[in-house]
Amino acid sequence: MTPEEIRGLTYTKKSAYERKRGESYLSDIGTYAEGYMKFLDEAKTEREAVREAVRLAEAAGWKKFSFGDRIETGGKYYYNNRGKNLFLFAVGSRPLTEGIRISAAHIDSPRVDLKPVPLYEDGGMCFLKTHYYGGIRKYQWTATPLALRGRIVRKDGTSVDIRIGEDGSGDPVFYINDLLPHLSHKDDSRPLAEAVPGEKLNLLAGSRPVPGESDGIKLNVLGILNEKFGISEEDFLSAELCAVPSGRARDAGLDRSMICGYGHDDKVCAYPALTAVFDAASSGHTLMCILADKEEIGSEGTTGMQCDIMLDLIDEICAARGASPAAVRAASKCLSADVSAAYDPNFSDVFEKRNTPMLSCGVVLTKYTGARGKSSTNDAPAEYVGWLRGAMDEGDVVWQTGELGKVDAGGGGTVAKYIAKHNIETVDLGVPVISMHAPYEIISKADLYETMLAFRAFNVYDGPAPAEE
Repeated sequence: MTPEEIRGLTYTKKSAYERKRGESYLSDIGTYAEGYMKFLDEAKTEREAVREAVRLAEAAGWKKFSFGDRIETGGKYYYNNRGKNLFLFAVGSRPLTEGIRISAAHIDSPRVDLKPVPLYEDGGMCFLKTHYYGGIRKYQWTATPLALRGRIVRKDGTSVDIRIGEDGSGDPVFYINDLLPHLSHKDDSRPLAEAVPGEKLNLLAGSRPVPGESDGIKLNVLGILNEKFGISEEDFLSAELCAVPSGRARDAGLDRSMICGYGHDDKVCAYPALTAVFDAASSGHTLMCILADKEEIGSEGTTGMQCDIMLDLIDEICAARGASPAAVRAASKCLSADVSAAYDPNFSDVFEKRNTPMLSCGVVLTKYTGARGKSSTNDAPAEYVGWLRGAMDEGDVVWQTGELGKVDAGGGGTVAKYIAKHNIETVDLGVPVISMHAPYEIISKADLYETMLAFRAFNVYDGPAPAEE
């Protein structure tokens, strides 16, 4: 072999901008990013994400499904599970024995939730007690503007949606107090994980009292809430209220190549999975897109991926097409759509550079997640990864592999293992993220766009051509 031929055998990671040049590509990236940023702003909680996804689905011609409804070949349906978990499925004309193409992303993100009895007054201020949700670095959530979003359900069954802190300069925000550096010498010597205890993540909600009343500040806050939303303090007992970073997603970098926003993990995968299933609904393959809740706390409950409702829907589809559910699951394939940690040279000591995804080098295929010896991972088989390589190549997708940091440095998990336990081939695929789980995260617009192309390629790929005899 010549030196040139030998060099052609090597693998070199290149950025999407090196592989796909031209103004049309940059324009496509920018246009797609605009739609995603609008989705991100409207979908800071899982309830809001479902609501926005349903709106987009109905606009694209998808119909609401309830168990027992007739399922027809060519039909496009969505099933809204309790307002916090959404399934979309398109029934293709191809034999169901070829399996279902499933893409599963989660729509919950780390945040700070209100406790059931949150309101109290102390030191001339009114606060709301919280319990943080998911894996956060608690110190990052202090001294930053926060919005309150969610739902309160009254005992008579009526509900009211709450959204405070998002309407520009005219809407008040909430705030978690931090200690001034002049008095923080003792705290400065503590480990970061201990510097801000969870019980100190209290939202500052007011400081003006009702004259002549004990707990007058708390009463004033309650009065304002009652006037605006018609609620009492008791109504907090049946509420789901989330403190999330206030403000809209923004272009990042002088070249506007990145997006700074809250909740990229994992809506930056949910949105491409959603739009790709819209695009491929007529491919002939039977498709399913799952937007799941509670991944950040173990995928528990009736709206998390550990719930068997996915199997119930597959059973319904199989009954309509006269197929064996066990055979269909065995032939199905899934992309567990979740983010990965992008290499950050500022923290290079926790990354193994050869096997870490790089910003703007495309969507990341993660064969295994887990921690310390691949514990709690799905670890996709080589045959399935090889099949996906063919799909990515046919779809002209810029992609890379990755893992979550150095061996023994940490790790994490996704919904992949919960889907794989149903005998469905599953692998993780998603967008590399800088500052994952921080109030504001960074992603590359090119990686976002290539992720959409990856889901589209997965949904339409027919597999390698049969070998010639």
